[in-house]
Amino acid sequence: MDTGTLTTEDLEFLARPLHGFLTVAGSPQPAQPRPVWFEATADGTIQLFTPSDSVKLRRLRRDPRASVVVAAPVGERERWVSVTGHTTAEDDGARELAERLAARYWDLDERADDLTAMLADEHVRVVLHPERVRRFAF
Repeated sequence: MDTGTLTTEDLEFLARPLHGFLTVAGSPQPAQPRPVWFEATADGTIQLFTPSDSVKLRRLRRDPRASVVVAAPVGERERWVSVTGHTTAEDDGARELAERLAARYWDLDERADDLTAMLADEHVRVVLHPERVRRFAF
């Protein structure tokens, strides 16, 4: 099914600690998806954080189009959600988002030092505003 918004079922699926694969436009080379931590918000956007000096952020500032694909892990029934749209780079909220996502993806009792090291860098919150949402479940 193809829509312009995330459904309740999509949001439930995306609330799991799964990796998203981000692809950005703005490069003369073929797309090179990168695994990212992400958060689907109640208002239907996808947000992630990235270092303020990252290549992906430079490309998104030139051309804000991007997509995120999230798939169920091996051993589960086949399922994926793909979100495509334009992005905005937000100066606020990146640290809080990184802390929330670290707690979602890591055992912070074991990786607190990793979180501290990650938060030492300056980050930007990237918000993906869905224009097209595709999904598959089998």
